[in-house]
Amino acid sequence: MSARASMLSKLRACAPATAPDMPDVAGYYAGRPASTQAERVERLRAELTASHADVHVVSHAGWAGAVAQLLHAQGVRRLVRQSGAPGDSLARALPPALQASEFGRPLDEWKAELFEQVDAGFTVADCAIAATGTLVHLCGPHMPRTLSLVPPLHVVLIDAERIYATLFEAADGERWAARMPSNLVMLSGPSKTADIQQTLAYGAHGPARLCVFIACEQGEAA
Repeated sequence: MSARASMLSKLRACAPATAPDMPDVAGYYAGRPASTQAERVERLRAELTASHADVHVVSHAGWAGAVAQLLHAQGVRRLVRQSGAPGDSLARALPPALQASEFGRPLDEWKAELFEQVDAGFTVADCAIAATGTLVHLCGPHMPRTLSLVPPLHVVLIDAERIYATLFEAADGERWAARMPSNLVMLSGPSKTADIQQTLAYGAHGPARLCVFIACEQGEAA
């Protein structure tokens, strides 16, 4: 008997005769009262703020203007944005002095430019998890993960209707089992690290600032 066969034989001999009972994850969450959209928005904002992200609740009609105002206030001169309709809307709202371009080229062609000259990146989160204050990006050609990990300022737009109470509800509602991408980026705050003395440093491995805009029907006035 080969070493591999011997090892597998021993593992099979140790396996339990019956499969252990799995927890009823769906039933556990289903038994809780469903949170309202307003509650999910507030919980997401609280969790992200606790992780040192800047969070703004804006209206669907006014989010682009609010993002443009923040970028101008932060002195952003060069922005790279995710492709798609929201990015196009933001580009129209930006002042002429702010250069905005779409992430549409292979990374190898402009890696140095992205790392050294871009001030901010703009992305649209596919969904968010209120319980943990997490923004979720399904990465692919439309959403390069580099865009959320390289620029020092990361600006994220999330629709309030795409905020789920828990991870399980997000996985179920977004049908990840049927369309799981090769990579998910989950963000719960700006990039941070700590040394052995637990001294936090921001921006060591990614954006030092994370600004989140939650788009609701009425914004802050709701």
